[in-house]
Amino acid sequence: MAGEIPPAQPPPGLPPRPLLWRHRSNPLRRRTDRLRSWIGLGVLIAVLAVAPVTAVLVGDAARGHYEETARHQTQTRYETDATLTRDAPRHPEPGSDEEKHTRYPVEVRVVTREGRTRTTRAEVRPGLSAGHTVRIWITGDGEATEPPLTPQEVRSRTVGWALLSALGVALTGAAAHALTALVLRRRDLARWDTAWAETAPRWTSPT
Repeated sequence: MAGEIPPAQPPPGLPPRPLLWRHRSNPLRRRTDRLRSWIGLGVLIAVLAVAPVTAVLVGDAARGHYEETARHQTQTRYETDATLTRDAPRHPEPGSDEEKHTRYPVEVRVVTREGRTRTTRAEVRPGLSAGHTVRIWITGDGEATEPPLTPQEVRSRTVGWALLSALGVALTGAAAHALTALVLRRRDLARWDTAWAETAPRWTSPT
């Protein structure tokens, strides 16, 4: 329609440039471009500074927690003989790799340190018959449980929490940078629309 101002069309995006390139003198560089580049550089420096510290602090806290957990488990759990009260299922083929890793929960009978006999459920290999004896870990009450954490498990869990905390810092920094870039881009587009509304009538003429 004659006299109608065409919609604003922002200039096509330029190929990505290295971060430091944005700080070079450029007559077309906007204030928001400088702000975006400085924010990106600041976020990068902050992540590089905070991530290692966070990893050390979280790793130290996790190590203390799991070492205390391992000590408590060692004091309250012990290994003992358990006798199957019924046959275990025989589903996997005997001698197969599946049989080596498959375990079935079966009712077993144990005697606690206090001399009390009680029943609990333990994971055993397939094909064991009633009366067979297996070694299991139990609590002071005679409940079947997992063995205490080993030093290797404590280390692996500590490293895992340290890496997760460092990754969390990096993701937080990336999200903050992306959100800031989005806000600045919307601001640029709004200013572009305003400038185009003022400039377009000079480029158009009624027909």
